[in-house]
Amino acid sequence: MHLARVRGYWFAVLWVLGLCMPLGMLQAQQLPDFTALVEQASPAVVNISTTQKVQGLQRRLPPGMEIPDLPEGTPFGDLFRHFFGEGEDGPQEFDSKSLGSGFVISSDGYILTNYHVVKDADEIIVRLSDRRELTAQVVGSDSRSDIALLKIDAKDLPVVRIGTSAKLKVGEWVLAIGSPFGFEHSATAGIVSAKGRSLPRENYVPFIQTDVAINPGNSGGPLFNLDGEVVGINSQIYSRTGGFMGLSFAIPIEVAMDVANQLKTSGRVTRGWLGVLIQDVTRELAESFGMKTPRGALVAQVLPDSPAEKAGIQVGDVIVEFNGQAISKSSDLPPLVGATKVGGKVPVTVIREGRSRTLNVVVAALPEEEELQAATEGKPRSVSENRLGIEVADLTDEQRKRLGGKQTGVMVTAVRKGPAAQAGVQRGDIITMLNGVQIENSAQFKRLVNDLPYGKSVPLLVQRRNGPVFLALKLPEKE
Repeated sequence: MHLARVRGYWFAVLWVLGLCMPLGMLQAQQLPDFTALVEQASPAVVNISTTQKVQGLQRRLPPGMEIPDLPEGTPFGDLFRHFFGEGEDGPQEFDSKSLGSGFVISSDGYILTNYHVVKDADEIIVRLSDRRELTAQVVGSDSRSDIALLKIDAKDLPVVRIGTSAKLKVGEWVLAIGSPFGFEHSATAGIVSAKGRSLPRENYVPFIQTDVAINPGNSGGPLFNLDGEVVGINSQIYSRTGGFMGLSFAIPIEVAMDVANQLKTSGRVTRGWLGVLIQDVTRELAESFGMKTPRGALVAQVLPDSPAEKAGIQVGDVIVEFNGQAISKSSDLPPLVGATKVGGKVPVTVIREGRSRTLNVVVAALPEEEELQAATEGKPRSVSENRLGIEVADLTDEQRKRLGGKQTGVMVTAVRKGPAAQAGVQRGDIITMLNGVQIENSAQFKRLVNDLPYGKSVPLLVQRRNGPVFLALKLPEKE
């Protein structure tokens, strides 16, 4: 019996080990091996170095001091001559150099990289994996998407395989190859952290966020999936120190290839344009518009003679669907509009006065930045009154003239403690709309304020120097 018990014990131990060991081995096997991917993809990744002529003042040594007589070719001798050359005082021309990455998309020498890598460059040198160095020409560039298309005189080059970012999933492994700090063909891996990220001043790119280590010099390099396909172009990092901190952003390859194809065929990029200024819908604003949950893009301004104005879109509308695609937050809208074919008629669903309605918009071409700035600048502001803790005044003829001649509203001249201050109203704001009603003058504004309900949020539209903004104004419950 004793022997039987011992045999039974060891049988149980071996049985448990037999279950556990395959599980551990399975977990180890799930970790990806990037060696084959790097070997296959690296030949199509290139190093890009640029030279730019810049003007600067040459420094002179103090009187009585001379450049030391150092041996020819020593780095310290070059350093002294660079900073304290023997020329005359005044502006001097220097070469400013920078590094980046790129990748070959066609065997006849077309290369994709970032716009900021080659911006204002006087000379662009592409170093291939076989150590050849060739001068590149800029076929075209697009600052809005940060994409540049280069061309080198070469044939039968290795090329990357183009994939799609649409199939990427958060948590999926990805790999970057580039030249951080000039260290060519460096491979770094990580996972997809998020998709569809919107960055400040980057309205037309739904970025892929990863935790892949990206540093200066990686810009313009490819981001691969585990199938060895390019799914993005490494473009930006978020950093408080200038170095990698776990937040990297890549341009989806679909956006980059669309830009590249347009640059190759026409030399310029055309995007769709709606002609609205938008903002996110907060919980308070959603309540004020009679929405159960915050969603969509709130229209704060409709530009004159724009597709939106012609289609009947109004200030205060919340765009919740564009061309059949739901708009969860305001940053979802610009990439969809930008990717829409110019001249195409698309349905746009908005919530107006608590009801849903669909309008048909004929999308126009996005104007140049100078034209957009001229169309949007010089607009008014807004705020509240005594019951709200503010003082307002009618607009003068001079103010109306500065604001385009037809602007109505009242200017906030003082803000004290109260509901308006809590909503974010500021002195100098021009209140143009309150609770869905256009403001004509201070008398009308006072009547509207007196009729505001207690304990309920209402939308307030104000004009500021940087454009119109909706605020959620709420009077406290009666005591």
